[in-house]
Amino acid sequence: MSDLFETVQGGQDIFKKLLSYVPGFSGYVERTNRRAADKLLRDQVALKYGELVHRTSRLQKDIADAGQLDFLDDVDNIGLKLRTFSDRIKNASYGYSGFFDVVKINEKELAQIYTFDTAFFELANQISSGLDNVEAGIGGDGLKAAIHSVDDLARQVGETYDRRYQIITGSGDATAKE
Repeated sequence: MSDLFETVQGGQDIFKKLLSYVPGFSGYVERTNRRAADKLLRDQVALKYGELVHRTSRLQKDIADAGQLDFLDDVDNIGLKLRTFSDRIKNASYGYSGFFDVVKINEKELAQIYTFDTAFFELANQISSGLDNVEAGIGGDGLKAAIHSVDDLARQVGETYDRRYQIITGSGDATAKE
């Protein structure tokens, strides 16, 4: 995440750089940069999961062509979980709290949020590998187990998002579920 923050910060125009020397303004610029970096990150996560959703749709066609119609709903369920997550992360309000915001994010919580954000990419890679297994299992006996494994990962993505949201809103003890 720090690379995204640095990219956004490095892209400031000269006016913002000049104003960053004004007492109190640099904190505002940093918060604005963090919000922009958060938005950029969430857009990338949503894009990654959108690609996985499209892949599940293609797999449904392959499964239907193989005559394994009993598994279509299961794969559709995976796609729905991934699509729901992608929409949630894409449409969530972005950024971290400012001085007058009701919800304050401290450095410890910010580090936890970054850990969750990293987990989204790691889970996407695991889901992609799982979808490789689903594809390899089409027409064989291993299809059910492969689909079940990917479904578990898709569920984990939603749970991870919920724990991240709890950190941001302070609405619960997110560490209790870890």
